[in-house]
Amino acid sequence: MTLQNRLKEIRLKQEFTQETLAKMVGVTRQTIIAIEKGKFVPSVKLALELANALNKPLESVFWLDK
Repeated sequence: MTLQNRLKEIRLKQEFTQETLAKMVGVTRQTIIAIEKGKFVPSVKLALELANALNKPLESVFWLDK
């Protein structure tokens, strides 16, 4: 199973830059880029913080794909 996400799509709809979202959750812009590209799997804590910052339920941002 692989972790999939809609982070970029949701971030752009809310007009957040990668830098803004990164600052909101205390990570670097490079971390946001890596998560959006599926090259980095965030910790549960970071995934929850990202969903919270975007005001979305966790499962609407991240999910497991078979």
